[in-house]
Amino acid sequence: MKKMFKGNYGSRSSSGAGSKSKASSGGASRGGRSGKSAFHGKPSFHAKPSHGGSFGRKGGGFKGKYIDPNRFICKAEPIADVVVYESKNAFSDFNLDARIKANVIAHGYITPTPIQDQAIPHVLKGIDVVGIANTGTGKTAAFLLPLLNKVLIDAGQKVLVIVPTRELAMQINEEFIKFRGGLPLFSVACVGGMSISAQISNLRRRHNFVFGTPGRLKDLIERGMIRPADFSTIVLDEADRMLDMGFINDMRFIMNKMPKERQTLFFSATTTREVDGLIKEFLKQPITISVKTGDTSKNVDQDIVRLGRGQDKVEALHDLLNQAEFSKVLIFGRTKHGVEKLSQTLSVRGFKAGSIHGNQNQSKRQKSLQSFKSNQTNILVATDVAARGLDIPAVSHVINFDVPDTYEDYVHRIGRTGRAGLPGVALTFIE
Repeated sequence: MKKMFKGNYGSRSSSGAGSKSKASSGGASRGGRSGKSAFHGKPSFHAKPSHGGSFGRKGGGFKGKYIDPNRFICKAEPIADVVVYESKNAFSDFNLDARIKANVIAHGYITPTPIQDQAIPHVLKGIDVVGIANTGTGKTAAFLLPLLNKVLIDAGQKVLVIVPTRELAMQINEEFIKFRGGLPLFSVACVGGMSISAQISNLRRRHNFVFGTPGRLKDLIERGMIRPADFSTIVLDEADRMLDMGFINDMRFIMNKMPKERQTLFFSATTTREVDGLIKEFLKQPITISVKTGDTSKNVDQDIVRLGRGQDKVEALHDLLNQAEFSKVLIFGRTKHGVEKLSQTLSVRGFKAGSIHGNQNQSKRQKSLQSFKSNQTNILVATDVAARGLDIPAVSHVINFDVPDTYEDYVHRIGRTGRAGLPGVALTFIE
């Protein structure tokens, strides 16, 4: 298990003058310019940030909300001290088809997470459910497993799952395939950035599940390729992000065409006043299940990197990435251009870095994501398209190179580390 962040990077040497770079021609390069860094002075980590600067207002037209830097500082609880949730059920106890149980157990799932333990029985009953849980706690399986069972019982049932990003839709489709195994259940992923003709072709074939983003789904509905009235179940996953991205009209367009009698499920890591309004608008007498243990995971050690006047952000980042414990790092930037530029800069410096942002086509985005998941690259620079729902194994650090627009975005960004009970570190740069 990796050593937890102790909040003392400011007292350690990174790759300043005279240090030996770890970049090499073989293996997973840590990067660096051989034996030399232009960074003069170490980034400092402070638990008592000042409030007199222009934090949250800088960055060429940044329109985000001011966030108190103290909210980016939170020590992780020792893993031994975290109270272990005692599940009321094992997966074998759920009223699921024996073939689904066998598929689940075959993939190593024995004990449900809290959201799975509490939500699955209600979803199986056909009740509308609002599930609120920390990111990385298994929300996808909490709705997929009972809905697989629902369609197995009645082959005429169809399920529509709406998510904010292409990557999340593709990931849920992969989870579906894993849990389905050899069962005669079929899905179509409908997302922008990929061939709509291929998706139309797939929709003409037999399918029980459709996973998609609002804009592409609306397009396919208008073309007559998807009939919302045929779907008896709809899942809104990460609906708060869909609201943030301006998809509310597309969501209403789809929901208004759904049958009046349907099962509606809502799952998210955060909720807002706008989301509460959406729940009241779309769901009927839902059961609300909240198993959040706080805004952020207790496994994630959070701190800030305050740069002194004249210190260069890229050089400070360079020195951090050269440290051995930064083994798998997800770096968030604000703009598509900035993310691509930073990724290229890190690559030139010898790091194995990739990027993911909205200016890339879906093939490029999936390739970058898969390279990071499979450890072909150990650094991924991303916009907030990678902040929601993505399950990337063993991310050691999340670095907010640019301050997020909102605290909710921060919560989702750092939720990419400290998953599945592992420790993680989140660092936020402040100038």
